Amino acid sequence: MLRRLLLILVPTVFVLVAAVLVPLGTVIAGQRTQEMYVDRLGDAGRFAALARTALDTGRVDPLTVEMERYEELYGIPTVVVAPDGAVVTGSGDRARMRGLLDTGAARATVTEAMAGERPAPPPTVWPWSGEPLVVAEPIGRDSEVTGAVVVVSSTDRLGTEILGSWALLALFSVLPLTLLVSAAVPLSRWVLLPINRLDAATTAVSSGDLEVRVDAEGGPPELRRLTDSFNTMVEVVRRALDRQRAFVSEASHQLRNPLASLRLAVENLAPYLRSEEAREAHAIAVDETMVMHRMLNSLLAATRLESLTGSEPVEVAEVLRSREERWRALGEGRGLSVETDVPAGLWVLAPAGGLGSILDELVSNALRLSGGTRVLVRADPGDPVRLRVLDDGEGLPESEHAAALGRFWRSPRHQNTEGTGLGLAIVADLMREAGGGLTLGTGLPGGGRSGFGVTLALPAADPAPGRPDDA
Repeated sequence: MLRRLLLILVPTVFVLVAAVLVPLGTVIAGQRTQEMYVDRLGDAGRFAALARTALDTGRVDPLTVEMERYEELYGIPTVVVAPDGAVVTGSGDRARMRGLLDTGAARATVTEAMAGERPAPPPTVWPWSGEPLVVAEPIGRDSEVTGAVVVVSSTDRLGTEILGSWALLALFSVLPLTLLVSAAVPLSRWVLLPINRLDAATTAVSSGDLEVRVDAEGGPPELRRLTDSFNTMVEVVRRALDRQRAFVSEASHQLRNPLASLRLAVENLAPYLRSEEAREAHAIAVDETMVMHRMLNSLLAATRLESLTGSEPVEVAEVLRSREERWRALGEGRGLSVETDVPAGLWVLAPAGGLGSILDELVSNALRLSGGTRVLVRADPGDPVRLRVLDDGEGLPESEHAAALGRFWRSPRHQNTEGTGLGLAIVADLMREAGGGLTLGTGLPGGGRSGFGVTLALPAADPAPGRPDDA
């Protein structure tokens, strides 16, 4: 983020400095051009006065000598032109003087001078232009113009001087430019400090850590206020979640004892029931109390699952090793075999402390609901890693897959089976929060049945630091 901000600020600094230097450089070039023009105009005026006397007296030799001395000293040729365009005299031979007058700029300037007008100031001379500066002064005024004095100055030296002034100006601008660029780095860091903290905090919150807080010190006042608001928001969300989970957990615990007493009281009524209708109603009441008991247990389990926050790298084989024995024991009690097929050293990014509970829920569903003989827990390496819990039971129609991920949904075939329909929906939510996904499909085919399968897609992870697998 710092690099991107500097990519905006540093060019902006250069543009601002250029916005000052370019007009200033233009003013310098215009001023130097004006100075040269005024100087040459004065020289042309002096020669025009001398030329008028020379033409009136017919003695042009002293004027010629003066023009030659002037060119010798300053390197600037001058020429006197008659109204018909003929060269009267000049600082060099007539052929060279004629060549000076053959340029477009010289002809236009001479025409204006012959009309008795002093030519307008020339355009600004740039270092790359190379065009000479031509100044023509009329000899005489109005209808008495008897010729014109033309001074042709090379602008090479003027261009070099302007370029030198620009270089000096650029050199002097290096210091403020350096200061501005140097100030851009600490200024950017000062502005981005709270933004970087907020970015790290939001990443932590999105991973489930609601204990994170952002230091509100440093940075612009607006961002400090935003930081305070963020901390307040996270605290409000944390308290709301804590209250929600605490309520569900405490309500479930508080209802357990009254429900157990109610169930015991209902069961104790059995010896006193005489009619068949009363015994049927009694059996229904016992079943309902058992359903309520299972519902409370499921709510407590759901609360534990939903309390899982964040994600961490875990080794899949290690998680399965801690649970295989219990899964096989539960399977034997229901007449199913439980098998695992997971390679060692396979690491995934899973809900913190929750992969085992998630697999417990999926294996439990398979043991209770499949109606088959075999459950397989398998892992397929890749990115993402795919963990599959498969059975060879009756399966679930594809039309019911979307509904099966809803809370409290029960298949019509399993209405009288233990369970509440919460586990699969909560597992799907946890997988999404951990950056993975859950899909339903077919399982282990056999005996004419397609089976049922749940696939968990989890991002592959590097081994946790300090573990033997960490290479």
